[in-house]
Amino acid sequence: MKPLKIAYLVTRMDEYGGPQIHVRDLSIWLQGQGHQPLVLSGWAGVFSDEVQASGIDYREIPFLGRPIDPIKDVKAFLELRRVLKREQPDLLSCHSSKAGWIGRFAAWSCGIPVVFTAHGWAFTKGIPLLQKILYMGLEKFAGYFCNHVITVSQYDRDLALRYHVVGANKMTAVHNGMPNYPAPLRTKREGPVRLMMVARVAPQKDHERLLRVLWGCLDLDWTLDLVGAGDDLHLRQMVDRMGYTDRVNFMGERGDVGQLLDNCADVFLLVSNWEGFPRSILEAMRSALPVIASDVGGVREAVQDGVTGFVVPAGQDDPLLHALRVLIADRDLQLRMGAAGRAQYDAEFTFLAMASKTFAVYQKVLAHSKTPAICG
Repeated sequence: MKPLKIAYLVTRMDEYGGPQIHVRDLSIWLQGQGHQPLVLSGWAGVFSDEVQASGIDYREIPFLGRPIDPIKDVKAFLELRRVLKREQPDLLSCHSSKAGWIGRFAAWSCGIPVVFTAHGWAFTKGIPLLQKILYMGLEKFAGYFCNHVITVSQYDRDLALRYHVVGANKMTAVHNGMPNYPAPLRTKREGPVRLMMVARVAPQKDHERLLRVLWGCLDLDWTLDLVGAGDDLHLRQMVDRMGYTDRVNFMGERGDVGQLLDNCADVFLLVSNWEGFPRSILEAMRSALPVIASDVGGVREAVQDGVTGFVVPAGQDDPLLHALRVLIADRDLQLRMGAAGRAQYDAEFTFLAMASKTFAVYQKVLAHSKTPAICG
């Protein structure tokens, strides 16, 4: 098979998130397979630096940003269209909502096959109603201009089918996957149980609820590390008012999350109000950590309740409190659940499995059409 030129488009490459990691890892893997990846984004940053350091071509698309801005969006579309006509990739792979909309229209206008990967839908459960209606309409419209949609969970595929975003024959669920590292050696240890949550500071992630619920665990021995970008002043003030600043460590955005999970955590937490299929949970499973997570999106496709961790209702304090108290108090349970999570990661969620399935979708699209087909 001749080498393929695959262009990747993501809205931003300057923040730590699932789409950015996905694009970086897939482009590096494709290059290793002898293909020619090209990475495009509206905002350069740490991840664009990493792909360029790996010898991969990178182009910045001016005016491509997350907020809806008709003037800037049209300018971004025109610039992207110029780049695509000049570079002539075999296929465009779009990631994140804004890049997905503009990328699908631009590729269609150039006669370039296009695949959109939805890293969670903006009309999922938990999204405000008006926002949900708006984004559902946009996704339905954009669906007419793509060859195929990849969802990162079966939950998201089912959700898109329920709302008739695209047809079943034009949509494939491919779970996220993580590069395979050896599992850390975990043994019973003395001292406080080290809780860790890796998530940007945003209402979606509901840090406030976690901090409020942990107040009911002050009789147990634990510490909490919060890893993620964002303005955390209100969270610091909340912890100060509740009187346990000595237990909570605000670490900000970090580039060594894998090492932190391996060496500085006993239990992983993700208490979001909505998600797609969180990569952070897979990172925790790879590190042989038990997981407590909200029952949102595709979380149940990764976390086996009572086996690899606990899945609790989003937005409810009592079930979260119960799960925290049970797991903090039982070191043996932490180790058993963590080992079961690592075994599930090895069986289902390696990067090679995800990359191979994704590339198979690219090949299917290219085999069936050289111009975007209407997604029915």
